[in-house]
Order: sequence, then C-alpha cells, then structure tokens
Amino acid sequence: MLEKTLVPQSVAREIQRMIQAGALKTGEKIPSQREFSQKLGVSRASLREALLTLETLGLLKTEAGRGTFVAAGSNGAAVNSGAMAPWRYSQTYSVFDVFQTRILLEGEIARLSAGRLTQLQLQRMEAATQTMEDCWARQDLLTNVEADLEFHATIVSACANSMLQGLYQTVRDQITETQRQPIPMTDPERMRDSIAEHRRIIAALKASNGALARTEMETHIRNTARCAGLAP
Repeated sequence: MLEKTLVPQSVAREIQRMIQAGALKTGEKIPSQREFSQKLGVSRASLREALLTLETLGLLKTEAGRGTFVAAGSNGAAVNSGAMAPWRYSQTYSVFDVFQTRILLEGEIARLSAGRLTQLQLQRMEAATQTMEDCWARQDLLTNVEADLEFHATIVSACANSMLQGLYQTVRDQITETQRQPIPMTDPERMRDSIAEHRRIIAALKASNGALARTEMETHIRNTARCAGLAP
C-alpha cells in the first residue's frame, strides 16, 4: 500500500513509474478507477487527483466515452507534444488570467523577498533548481514540477507582506496548474532557459536587489506563459 502522506502525489509517482517501466504502455487504456484504486490500495478521490496531475503533464489522455489512455512513450517522455491538457479551472479563471495574476503577484513578492531569504532558504532554492535539471534529464516530470513548486514557495515564505502571502495561498492550486500545464509543450532548450532564469532570480535575491528580482521573476513567468502559447 502507498504511503498515506501526500497520497495523490504518491499515486501519481507510482503510475509514472509504471509508464516508465513499460508496465503501462503507450496507447494502453488504464484500468477503471474502481479497479485501479483497489490495486494501488488508495481511495478513488486520491486516484482521480493523481490522474488529473498526470494528464496535465501529458503522460495520460482522457477521451470522452472511451476512458483514460497512456499518452507517453515507454520511458515516460511526454515533452513537446504540442498540446496541453484541458484547463481544469475553466469555470472560474482562464489560464491567461492566472498567468497575468502570477506576473503581478509573484513579481511583487520577489521584490519584497529580496534580502530576506536565509542562507538555508537560498540553498534550498539552488537545490530545487538542480533537482529540476536532473529530473528533466531522466524525464521524472513529477519531481521536476515539485521542485519548481518548492522554488517558488520558498520565495513566498520570505515575503515581507503577509497579505500577499495569503493571496498567493488562496490561488495556489491555480498557480500550481500553470506550472504543470506547459510541460507537454516544453522542449529541452526551453527547460534550460527556465533553469537559467531560476538561477538569475536567486542571484538577484541573494544580492538584495528587489527591483532586479521582480524583473527576473516577471520575465520568467512571461516566458513560461509563452511556452503555453500565451502572451500575458
């Protein structure tokens, strides 16, 4: 049975492993949610959340009336497929609106966090960026995105304005989705650029240069949005 902490993430990681190992093959229909949840020893709610995450990353594809199928190659690679999964928050905010909000919110958060991060926090961000690079190379897409989430969350934790921190937490689910959403359209060159952008953000924060940290963060988010075919 999978660990009970962060169960959807554990389920998603196990299914990704099955795809990479060839236990689930390209084009194969995955078992029904009832059967699959029993096999993995988790609730159907946890399984559904895991499947949505993997679909956003381009590893799975749901076809109306047919079911959910493996969309990735045998090694789990799903990059640069040219298509994104349906935006799951379409009933509330568009993906464009979320990216636009991220530019305003995270840009200002980065400015206010400059000079406030501890050495440990800066090291954590550097380690997260290295993890992103390493996991992309072996196509561990889940860990790549989790490291990206940790990078951004660490900056938020150092923000001098607690209300901005609260606003970020309020829309964190939507923000997280915009960090997963472009993955199927991301090619190796874009990922290299994204990692370089992370390192420039770290350098600006470390130098206590709030204006530069804001500019670098805004540029990073705009470039990520362009990867998703948007220009906020």
